[in-house]
Amino acid sequence: MIRPVAVIGAGPFGLSTAAHLRARGLPVRVFGDPMVSWRAHMPAGMLLKSTPAASSLDCPQPGHTLADYCDAAGIRRLAADEDVIPVETFVGYGEWFQRRLLPDLERVRVVSVEPTGREAGGGFELKLDSGETFAARAVVVATGLSGLAHLPAELRRAAGAGPEGPVSHSSQHHDLGRFRGKELIVVGAGQSALETAVLAAEAGARVRVVARGRGRVAFGAPPWEQPRLRPESPFGRAWSLWAFSYCPHPYRFLPEATRHFLVRRVLGPLGAWWLRERFEGAVQVDDVERVLGAAAEDGRPVLTVRTHGGRVDHLTADHVIAATGYRVDVSAMDFLGPTLRTRLATSRGAPRLGTGYVSSVPGLYFTGLPAASSYGPVMRFVCGTEFASPRLAGHVAREHG
Repeated sequence: MIRPVAVIGAGPFGLSTAAHLRARGLPVRVFGDPMVSWRAHMPAGMLLKSTPAASSLDCPQPGHTLADYCDAAGIRRLAADEDVIPVETFVGYGEWFQRRLLPDLERVRVVSVEPTGREAGGGFELKLDSGETFAARAVVVATGLSGLAHLPAELRRAAGAGPEGPVSHSSQHHDLGRFRGKELIVVGAGQSALETAVLAAEAGARVRVVARGRGRVAFGAPPWEQPRLRPESPFGRAWSLWAFSYCPHPYRFLPEATRHFLVRRVLGPLGAWWLRERFEGAVQVDDVERVLGAAAEDGRPVLTVRTHGGRVDHLTADHVIAATGYRVDVSAMDFLGPTLRTRLATSRGAPRLGTGYVSSVPGLYFTGLPAASSYGPVMRFVCGTEFASPRLAGHVAREHG
C-alpha cells in the first residue's frame, strides 16, 4: 500500500500546501474542517486587515485566486488596495478552493501522530477519531491558531472554562451581539482588540479598551498615504517589510532573541486604517502601564491595573475579553505523541525548522504560525503561503517522493 503524505489542518496554509503536494503527484490525505478558525473563532462582521493582493491562497494551478472566486461567486471583484474583505467572503473563498482542488478532504480529527522508527525516513503512524490507523511517509502540521490562544498569567485566575466565564479570550466569541446592553472591557491594542471593541460597541455594548503601554492604540496609514519611494510589499511600503515578505529564508539564521522579537513586533499592535473612523468616539480607551491581575466578584470581573502615574485602579465590567493573541507551543499540540514531542527541537516552544520547513524529526513539517519563529512574520499572514507552500512541497517531494 502506498503511504500518503498527511496534512493536518484545512486552513489557508494546509489547503495551499496540500494543493502543491498533489500537483507534484504525491498521494495526500488532508484532515480537518475547512476554514474553521476563520468561520467559528473570528467575530461575525469582521473585515480582513490584509489587502486583496495579500489574501489569496498560493496554488500551482491558475484560476484559484480571491479575484477568481469573486468572479465565480458572482460578487464584486476585490482587487484594489482600498478594497476591504469581509471574513465571510474569505471563508467562502477558502471553502471554494477546497472543493475545487481537494474534494476528498476528510473531516475527521487526527488524535495521535507517532514515529514508526528512529531511523530517518521511517515514517509515522496516525490515529484518527474515526478509529482508523494508518502509516504516512511524511506529516505536515498546518493547524493554524487551533489550541494556541494566549491568556496572560495575570488574567487566568478569573478566566472561566468557556466564554461564559468572567474573563475569556477573543477567539471564543463569534457573535458579539450577546454583549448588547452590557459593560465590556477589551484588553489589548492590536487589530483583534480594536475590531472586537468596535463590533461589540456597534452591537450595543458599552466598551472600553485597556491598552498596556503609553500611546499604544494606533492605526496604519491608508494605501494612498504610503511612502512612494519604498518597495511595495503585501503589508505596506518599506524595505524591511519587503525583505520579510520576499526573502524570509535567511531569517532563521538570525539570533534567537531577535527572531522572536521581530515576530511579536513587526506589524503590530496596529489597527487597520479603515477602522479608525468607527473606533474613535465609539470606544473609550484607558492607557495603563500594566495589567496587574483579574478577579471575579459575584460573577463579575474586576481588572486591577497600574496607571502611568503609579496609581492602582480597579476596573469593573460585566465581562473582560483578552484580545492577547496566540503563542506557539508544541506541548499544546496534544495530537503529537509524547515520543515525537521529546524528539522535537524547539525554540521558546516553537519548532526549530530547517530548509523546506522540516523539523528536527525527518519527515515532520510545520507551516503557518508555528513556522514564524524560523521564517519570520510573513508566516502569520495568508500571503506567506506563496513562499512556504512550494518550498515545503518541494522538500517533501525530494526527500519522501
